[in-house]
Amino acid sequence: MPKIVLQMMTTLNGRLDDPAAWIHDVVDDQYREIDRIYSTYDTVLVGRTTYEEMAAYWPRALSEHAGTETNQVMAERMNTYRKLVFSRSGDHPPTEWANTEQVIVATDDDLTRYLVDLKAQPGKDIHLSGGSSFARSVLALGLVDEFYFFVYPVISPGVSSFSEIPDQRGLELVGTESYGNGVVEVHYVPREGADPPRPNSFTDLLA
Repeated sequence: MPKIVLQMMTTLNGRLDDPAAWIHDVVDDQYREIDRIYSTYDTVLVGRTTYEEMAAYWPRALSEHAGTETNQVMAERMNTYRKLVFSRSGDHPPTEWANTEQVIVATDDDLTRYLVDLKAQPGKDIHLSGGSSFARSVLALGLVDEFYFFVYPVISPGVSSFSEIPDQRGLELVGTESYGNGVVEVHYVPREGADPPRPNSFTDLLA
C-alpha cells in the first residue's frame, strides 16, 4: 500500500515557507540523497502556488539540459511523475504540464477522503510537496505516513511545519545523515501506541 511521505527542507525551528530566505545551498551528496528518496515515488501532491513554480522550472530544465547530472535525473522524474494539484475552489486551473491533474477539495473532509482513497490504489509511494499551507493541512489531518526532514542550521522567523497540529504526535527515528553544509537529514515514522503516562514533574524523569 503506498505511503504519503513528507520530504521537506526546513530550519531548526521548523520553518517551511519562503525557502529562498534560509536555504544557503544544496551540496552534491545531499542532492543525490534527495533524488534517491524521490526514486521511491510515482506521484506528487502539491498546492497550486508551488505547482506553478515547479511547472515554470522543471520542463525547461529538462529540455535545456540544465544543471548537474542529478538535476537532470530529477527533471526527468518531475516531468514523468503524476502531479496532483490541490485547490479549494478550482477557480485557477493549473498551467499545462505532462501528467498533471487538478483536484478540487472544498473541505478537509473532502481532502481526507481523496487521500485515503489514493493510498488504497496500487503504486509507489506518494510525495507530499509544498506549499507550506497545503503540507501543514495534510499534516494536521494525520495523513502522513513517513517524514524526511533536511534540517538547515538556521533559526528563521516564519510558518512552522507543525503550527496547525491539533494534538501531540509521537515519532520513531528511522535514520539520520549529515552533510558538509551543516544540514542534518532525519527520517521518522509515526510511533505506534499511546504516549507513556505524563510524569508528575520533570525530576521524575531523572529518578
